[in-house]
Amino acid sequence: MKSNKLTTKIFLALLIGLLSISVAYASALSEAKASGLIGEQPNGYLGLVQQNAPEHVKALIADVNAKRKAGYQRIADRQGTRLNDVEKVGGQTAMEKTLRGNYIRSPSGSWQKKQ
Repeated sequence: MKSNKLTTKIFLALLIGLLSISVAYASALSEAKASGLIGEQPNGYLGLVQQNAPEHVKALIADVNAKRKAGYQRIADRQGTRLNDVEKVGGQTAMEKTLRGNYIRSPSGSWQKKQ
């Protein structure tokens, strides 16, 4: 009985910790987008709007893009399609979901605030 309570407490602590990290991660991403440092691109990945962004923002982009690529690859493998096709759909979806006032990259390569 004591073992089950301890296991439950450990599980809950881990769950709370993971949720906190996820919230902090999403908050950092939203903040970087809102401040105009990063934006969504048609290729499905985040890009630097401001080249002089702090290193932690550049690290955030690298981390998010690596996770996106892994997710896109899983989808491509499952559907038997090319990674590039999934990336394009992901980019279109991310740009559509981007909040007004945040940056998106046009197909020509210029950054613009979403209207």
